[in-house]
Amino acid sequence: MAQNYGSARLVVGAHYGVRDWLSQRVTAALMALFTVLVLARLLFSSGPIRYDSWAGLFAPQWMKALAFAVILSLAYHAWVGMRNVWMDYIQPVGTRLLLQVFTIVWLVGCAGWAVQVLWRL
Repeated sequence: MAQNYGSARLVVGAHYGVRDWLSQRVTAALMALFTVLVLARLLFSSGPIRYDSWAGLFAPQWMKALAFAVILSLAYHAWVGMRNVWMDYIQPVGTRLLLQVFTIVWLVGCAGWAVQVLWRL
């Protein structure tokens, strides 16, 4: 007679671990490099930092494209972190879904606002 020593357990979401870890590291590295680049350009510029120097920093198209990539990276970085927090600590599925939808809407709104500010310079 066969003995049952427990029930089969279905593990869900386990495949997110390495992908989330790697995406957090890649986006963080991109944001850190961008921060160093902006600080270096501002610190090594001559004279005080005014609107002209700030707008001049973001005037080239490559800088706008890089800043746009950083804005998207920041939004994705925040999404991965908040999604993991909601998945780990919020047990009711409806509440978790509501918080995830709110987080997505908030992050898309913040990214859109950041792009507007960047391209208005």
